[in-house]
Amino acid sequence: MTSTVGLNLTDLPAHPGTVFVAGDGGLLGSYAAELYHQLGWTVHGVSRRALPEVPWVHHRADLLDEQAVSELAQVEGLAEVTHLVFGAYIERDTDAELIEINDALLENTLEVLRQAGANLKHVTIYQGGKAYGHHLGFFNTPAKESDPRLIGPHFYYTQEDLLRQRAQERGFDFTVLRPEGVTGYATGNPMNLLLVIGVYAAISKELGLPLRFPGTRTAYDVLYQTTDAQLLARATVWAGGTKTAAGQVFNVTNGDQFRWSQLWPRFAEHFGMAYAPPQQMSLTETMPALAEIWDRLVHRHDLQPTPYHELVGWGVGDFLFQHEADNITSTVKIRQAGFADALDTETRLLELFDQLVEQKVLPPLR
Repeated sequence: MTSTVGLNLTDLPAHPGTVFVAGDGGLLGSYAAELYHQLGWTVHGVSRRALPEVPWVHHRADLLDEQAVSELAQVEGLAEVTHLVFGAYIERDTDAELIEINDALLENTLEVLRQAGANLKHVTIYQGGKAYGHHLGFFNTPAKESDPRLIGPHFYYTQEDLLRQRAQERGFDFTVLRPEGVTGYATGNPMNLLLVIGVYAAISKELGLPLRFPGTRTAYDVLYQTTDAQLLARATVWAGGTKTAAGQVFNVTNGDQFRWSQLWPRFAEHFGMAYAPPQQMSLTETMPALAEIWDRLVHRHDLQPTPYHELVGWGVGDFLFQHEADNITSTVKIRQAGFADALDTETRLLELFDQLVEQKVLPPLR
């Protein structure tokens, strides 16, 4: 995962310790776990599914199961944990269901460490643009951390309130990070904008078609932003070792903005494809029927054999490519607090596509 992020480990907090990463199989948690490992920390990760070989200690457990929580708390080494990175998430259809199940995930993760006797010092938890109303359409931009909450219920809010309460009761610090459109790769994690674009482009190219933006014309021209997963991991480590981050909420993005109308022609050029004007379509309805085309590419190029339905979440693309309002958050607060990492999104995305080709996740694109 080394990249133009400039992984200068010396500018991150020193004094390695022991960190517990909930959701280490996900896009956010896997990058945080790997970076902590590179920094010399002892890393314990947990997720519901088994992972391929990873350089940290991985535990497979269902954090919603009371017995599993008790058994996990007995694992040797968890008593040494001082930092928690909470990247676990379970999707549900309604706000009430999301709140119930994701609050339970957080509460039970904290309970594991309490039962283990860990002297917890800091928790980092992730939110996102939905805290400002991105999922509802238009919202005030650039959104700032001081903006008022929405009137409707959301698990971001209930988790944050729960975390504040437990932090006060148990004497640990915490930081809330709000990325947007996280880009990176984690095996078997379909909630990934990078793979939506890459697989869509590869199938289009295999069919002899030009690359077309599949969203609305308005969405094609609005301002958007993304957060690189490695940059977010660096922000996570920074937050866990920096007093100015204690008790704070921070927006975290690459630091620039773009329009899809600027990037898609560049994608086509990079992939060696012709480009055509946008053509609105539903990726969720169209792309599953093209699984046979993808399987053909996997066989021809000896790609990683991730099942097609587990590789890409087409709904992610439908949501983002049909969002017709600017999506911009201010990163002034985190920069003033001392975290100044930034990336050129266009350059970074092209680099990530090339990395996925090298890792045999995508077929050769040029």
